[in-house]
Amino acid sequence: MRSYSLLKRNEEEFEEPERAHGSVRSYSLLKRNEEKFEEPERAHGSVRSTDICPKEVRSMYTFESRVRYSETDESGRLSVTGIMNYFQDCSTFQSEDLHMGLSHLEQVRRAWWLNSWQIVVSRYPALGERIRISTYPYGFRGIYGYRNFLLQDEAGECIVRADSRWVFYDLEHECPARVTQEEIRGYGELGSPLSMPETQGRLCLPENCGEKEPVTVSRHHLDTNFHVNNARYVEIAREFLPENFEIEELLAEYRKAAVLGDVMIPRICRTEDGYMVSLTEQSGRPFVNMKLKGRLK
Repeated sequence: MRSYSLLKRNEEEFEEPERAHGSVRSYSLLKRNEEKFEEPERAHGSVRSTDICPKEVRSMYTFESRVRYSETDESGRLSVTGIMNYFQDCSTFQSEDLHMGLSHLEQVRRAWWLNSWQIVVSRYPALGERIRISTYPYGFRGIYGYRNFLLQDEAGECIVRADSRWVFYDLEHECPARVTQEEIRGYGELGSPLSMPETQGRLCLPENCGEKEPVTVSRHHLDTNFHVNNARYVEIAREFLPENFEIEELLAEYRKAAVLGDVMIPRICRTEDGYMVSLTEQSGRPFVNMKLKGRLK
């Protein structure tokens, strides 16, 4: 799944979302429309299941793979970007196989836009390791959809798990739209949310963050919609972390899609358990805010 964005001329009308999540699309809510919709019961860190790795979920979609050399980082293990790409591909495959994918959405002038991720890594699989990637939606309410992801090793151990929040968007009227039964008809019985670490709500950058060298959006950052793919932002952020810093949990909130030629200002600061990174416009308005928890190896 890839990220859609609003036309440049309409970007100024949008406000930052209160809290949002996860792969196919990047999104900012119109403040005037946000007030019309009820906040969902489920957000990162609220309602949790005690099941870290569910054995059977009817709506779960799974495919198997093997960690390729092209997907590894300098340590010879699957990179954070590789994990995110697997999760994006898995949800895309499910939608396509249910005939509810990109072609369908284009026909009905709708889109699922990713707001944010919470990704927890217990272990990074190594080069050549066989893995299983799974995803399932666990709730829809109002304009929101919620989806979990799993990455398991050959023994069936859940080594990466993720939570994501999406917004259903009306491309014709350029506003959020309520999710209808027609749009979720193929998923069947929904599963329960995965057990995930508690979060502290909206990501806000401290005032004492330092600035790094600006990054200009190039063609290799773009996806098929000519916007920076959500995994690319994380890849850029990693360039400003210590080489021996290992990410154990990633939180990302997408505020505005960057396009070719945009200049992103990296703002970074140390926290008790990792780093906060924001990629912003010159004005300070964020494209994305990220919290990367981990440790020095």
